[in-house]
Amino acid sequence: MNSQAATGKVEQYRAYMNSGELMVAPGIYDGYSARLVEKAGFKCAATSGAAISNAILGIDDIGVMGLRENVDHCRYLARSVAIPITCDADTGYGNPMNVHYTVQMFEEAGVAGINIEDQVAPKRCGHMPGKEVIPLAEMVKKIEAACLARRNDGFVIVARTDALAIEGIEGAVRRVRAYAEAGADMIFPDAVKREEDIARIVAAAGVPVSINMGFGIRARPTTPLIPLPRLKALGVRRVSLPRMLPGAAIRAMSNALEMMKQVVATGEPVDHPEMVAGIDEITALMGYSEMRSLEARLLTTDVLETKYGIAPAEK
Repeated sequence: MNSQAATGKVEQYRAYMNSGELMVAPGIYDGYSARLVEKAGFKCAATSGAAISNAILGIDDIGVMGLRENVDHCRYLARSVAIPITCDADTGYGNPMNVHYTVQMFEEAGVAGINIEDQVAPKRCGHMPGKEVIPLAEMVKKIEAACLARRNDGFVIVARTDALAIEGIEGAVRRVRAYAEAGADMIFPDAVKREEDIARIVAAAGVPVSINMGFGIRARPTTPLIPLPRLKALGVRRVSLPRMLPGAAIRAMSNALEMMKQVVATGEPVDHPEMVAGIDEITALMGYSEMRSLEARLLTTDVLETKYGIAPAEK
């Protein structure tokens, strides 16, 4: 992705964030999920670090995925869609000096912003027990380092705090204020269960606040379902849905595999188009027609005839 395109996405995201509209950011983790979010008409997306770790490493989200793995994966996602995406940068992969380079690498990857969290490394999914947080002063320095490192001041620094589960609402509010004062563009308190806590965090932040709604269309203990109009009334600016698409994909793949097991057992073929996307849907989603159009412009007549057995006029 060229720098002009990346800058355009940063500006696009900033405009959305400042529009007053409630931002809804489905969590993405691969090319299919990214393109489906864009096709569905959502204006932005956010990578789920847990989903990427689960999907590309096949392990739990316990801080094993490295910076290079994460950045490279996010670069591919960013270039695959026209909408801006923000990315989960875990703890920033070290101290404030590491954060400096982490920010620059993600910015170069063409994303619109990143989350940096205040967990102790190695971190873990914000909805797992056993979390620990670093001292407030250390996280403040990480945020300052992130703001200093970005080349485009529009690049969004999202300060995530997991303090609610460890320090309670008072500790979380104290951190929210400090992180906003340090320059964070958005505050992301994770695993907030109660509307009263959301209201206190919004009041303390003074900058946009993002709330994690997990599966979005299915409740879980750490992210109860709250109506979107109610969240907007509480002052929330962004709602992220990091687990919705991974959860939906796992359920759909499990159902298809169960059906295939029946086919294996009975030896009888079945046709269930309601369970599996057709090849035309897949190729349309992934832009195969654009590839063919590019071939028609860039390949010679002889090459096209060899590949497809047709003259250019028949393409």
